[in-house]
Amino acid sequence: MEVGERTLIVCVSTDAAVRERLMRQLDADDVVLLCTDLEEVRALLFPAVIAEPPADANGPYAVGDLLVDPVGYEVTWRDTPVPLTRLEMRLLGCLASPPREVWTYQRLYAAVWGGVYLGDTAILHSAVKRLRSKLRTVGREPEVETVRGVGYRLTVAG
Repeated sequence: MEVGERTLIVCVSTDAAVRERLMRQLDADDVVLLCTDLEEVRALLFPAVIAEPPADANGPYAVGDLLVDPVGYEVTWRDTPVPLTRLEMRLLGCLASPPREVWTYQRLYAAVWGGVYLGDTAILHSAVKRLRSKLRTVGREPEVETVRGVGYRLTVAG
């Protein structure tokens, strides 16, 4: 792929030795994109356009006895306020919004952090862990459920 007068080289490999060997063979003017998998390439070259939520999708959302108001940045469990950070509130707001479905890592990262997901789930896992901990202090449900290798969803027992 030509980028102006320069060539863009895309290397997709999980093997660091392969990437190093490629880099030694290139000219100083070459532009190189190193990725570990095709999802990462797609995210970088063709970022997903996040659709605006419908006008009535601003909440508040009731999930069991949990009430999530993303506009007012308020969460209550049986009329008791649940103290969340801005980031936790945005994460919970996504998971609670209708239709409640599995949110992929990519979609959550884009919606909560506003960036392109590059395959590192550590920041997302950490935020979910903190959110789960705070939700457990007020009740047993709803629960942030992991969909292994895909993302998260908000579930209510029963």
